[in-house]
Amino acid sequence: MRPRTLALWAAFIVAHALVTWLGWVLPNHPMGDVVLVYEPWSAAALSGGGVMGITAAWVYPQLALVPMLLTQLLAAPLTPALGADNAYLIGWAVLITIGDLLAFAVLVGRGQVRRRRLAGWFWIGALVLLGPIALYRIDAVTVPLAIVGGLWLARRPVAGTVLLTLGAWVKIWPGAIVLAAIAAGRRSPRVALIAASVSAGLIAVFFLLGADRELFGFLTTQGGRGLQIEAVAATPFLWMAASGTAVIDYSIEILTFQIRAPGADLVSIWLTPLMVAMVAGILVLGVWRAQAGAAWHRLLPPLSMAFVAALIVSNKVGSPQFQTWLIAPVILWIVFDRARAHAAAAMVLMLCALTLAVYPLTYDGLLHAHLLPVVLITARNLLLIVLLVHAIRAVVRVPASAARPH
Repeated sequence: MRPRTLALWAAFIVAHALVTWLGWVLPNHPMGDVVLVYEPWSAAALSGGGVMGITAAWVYPQLALVPMLLTQLLAAPLTPALGADNAYLIGWAVLITIGDLLAFAVLVGRGQVRRRRLAGWFWIGALVLLGPIALYRIDAVTVPLAIVGGLWLARRPVAGTVLLTLGAWVKIWPGAIVLAAIAAGRRSPRVALIAASVSAGLIAVFFLLGADRELFGFLTTQGGRGLQIEAVAATPFLWMAASGTAVIDYSIEILTFQIRAPGADLVSIWLTPLMVAMVAGILVLGVWRAQAGAAWHRLLPPLSMAFVAALIVSNKVGSPQFQTWLIAPVILWIVFDRARAHAAAAMVLMLCALTLAVYPLTYDGLLHAHLLPVVLITARNLLLIVLLVHAIRAVVRVPASAARPH
């Protein structure tokens, strides 16, 4: 292995060690979800209690429980010496790091392809700039699945679609890349059939395990959510909170901070239909460009980014870990069409840095609507809109023919 490749691998490992450590030392407990919700959920399932997504409705798809259970296995030998919480945190960091290393091996390998090395450096930069939230959330499980699945769509469409579909049953967003692959026109019926078959098989398994009304709880439970303070649509209401005309409340039911202000509930209600309309519009746009002869490898990355950015911009939740969703589309963009990936890559790195500046660094201030964090999150949310517009513009501008990457 060449020295530059060794340096790349070393940087990736060091980045994970650094971000893992930052989770223990930064304020506002950025590892909170892992020990406060993932550990109790998985412990209950193992001890004969309720099984989230099977015996109780859940905000996540059912496969999200799998990495939580695997972490229990990794943590078990450490628990007597470190205690349950510390052992579980270490087990989670190890599990995520292993998944990322496997995906990095697929992406970079022996480092012989320059654009793949550049994609690797981008991933390292995004990981460090985003900080602990990049590792200590369930979304971190889906990032390597989306990266490998997206890369494999080019030459291993069956395996790629299976990975992406499995990822979508952990957290919905990898389905956006499947949708982009279907719209982009290359083997569309095959990709759609594989995704539907995998989903049907999983649904059958979940049903046999006892899920019925809980099968799609991850969709139905979203309807009752209010407008979370980090959501793009909450930005004007944060400024109202800063001026004293809106209130930030904590929802015990869904464990998030939400905005209470005149008009906030109405905005929250309309965000879901807006999301559906945006996704449908981007889908039509992608199909139109594919039918016009746009090259698949040029169309897939910006189309994936447009779908993912739309899911974030129109989301009533807006959690900081949503920024991890943007990593895979940029990596695909760099690998498949490096010359036109620079702007998206720069914006995503800036989004990661702004998100870290808000959560966890100034999050206490945001909860009290202090000026600095409100300015930071406003800049972050505006940049998300710019990224969405840029991705849509890139889809429109994909030419009808282009050389394929080697």
